[in-house]
Amino acid sequence: MALRKKSEGKLVIEQTRDVELVRTILSGARITTDGIEWPPACYLVAYFGREPVGVIGVEPSLDAALIRSLYVRDEMRGRGIGAQLLAAARKAAHTRGARSLYLFSGKAADFFQRFGFVEVPAAQLIAALGAAPLVKYYEARPDELASEAAWYLDISQDGVILR
Repeated sequence: MALRKKSEGKLVIEQTRDVELVRTILSGARITTDGIEWPPACYLVAYFGREPVGVIGVEPSLDAALIRSLYVRDEMRGRGIGAQLLAAARKAAHTRGARSLYLFSGKAADFFQRFGFVEVPAAQLIAALGAAPLVKYYEARPDELASEAAWYLDISQDGVILR
């Protein structure tokens, strides 16, 4: 995989296989790292210059994918980095065959609604992505699952040119 050149003052988002980097970023943000080493998963890291400033994960399963662990460092928020990470994850999910995109979020409803996500019953997400590690994590912890909302976005038309 070709790495993009990281320049001072520039934002670059690239896919990484460096699970320990992802683990370090997420652990520092107190976000669960259970299952991040799952082989089908894809992680994208945002760099500002050479510093990692954000991360997002994609857990694909057949024609659906789960967005997990979107995080941007506090001092870098408000610059559109989360939106760029989400757009990159959406492309990554689509290229892996996903037609539906899901995520759990208990705190960022407004953010995800801006991008077209709609709240759905958690059972719908679980039915679509039962093999994904984050889904298994929440199924084993019903109290934590109860504090999360499930969100859905149809990405079946991504990349389709309408005439």
